[in-house]
Amino acid sequence: MKYETTHIVGVEDIGINNQMKNLAFLSCIEEIACAHSATCGYGVNDIDTKHRAWLLMDWKLKIFKRPIYNDKILIKTWARELGKNSYFSYRDFEIYLNDEKIAIATSKWVLFDFSENKITKLNEEIYGPYIPENEYVFEDEKINKILEPKEYQNFMTYKVSRRDIDINKHMHNLNYLTLAYEVLPDDIYFSEELKNVSIMYKHQVLLNEDIKCFYSFENSTHTITIKSNDEKKIHAIIQLR
Repeated sequence: MKYETTHIVGVEDIGINNQMKNLAFLSCIEEIACAHSATCGYGVNDIDTKHRAWLLMDWKLKIFKRPIYNDKILIKTWARELGKNSYFSYRDFEIYLNDEKIAIATSKWVLFDFSENKITKLNEEIYGPYIPENEYVFEDEKINKILEPKEYQNFMTYKVSRRDIDINKHMHNLNYLTLAYEVLPDDIYFSEELKNVSIMYKHQVLLNEDIKCFYSFENSTHTITIKSNDEKKIHAIIQLR
């Protein structure tokens, strides 16, 4: 079953050129994913009673056209049918402006059980209410693993603050992209935003952690790798192109 909602592009959604930012696109699709799950009994308000929450593993976003301030966009999402590995769920998205498809995205999720501290295996009781669809927006059904670059041109350090933390008590998904932008060279940061965004989450980042963000540019792709301060653990890898 496809779930739909609309969004009017606000001031907080646009950049210096009056175009909707990549962060705003991800924010919109995150919101509709949460809203759809709420109708199926696994929303934010159900965490205290069911002790389970959907955790995001990967994003993949492609933008064809950017709306501007006060445009009204239509967002559609659906859960995909489960594959052989029923510990993972894929969710796809389409965004429209005046009946024109302006962006597509896909994502990979796990349902985490906080009482047992482990990932929940998905079954018909959990997943059935989503009425999954056998449809995907990219040619590849799966999201390919992002490899860490062999070399970096720049890095910055960051201490995770209270404003970064979400309901699950780790750094919120969208804040990884915000942080990645801070290590971009000025000429990239202040130019037109890149139209392809991929994020692979590996390990959670907690309050007061010191982390390092490494930047690399290779094969027309900007890659930001977020690591622990000792550089032994990769928290996330973000690609922009």
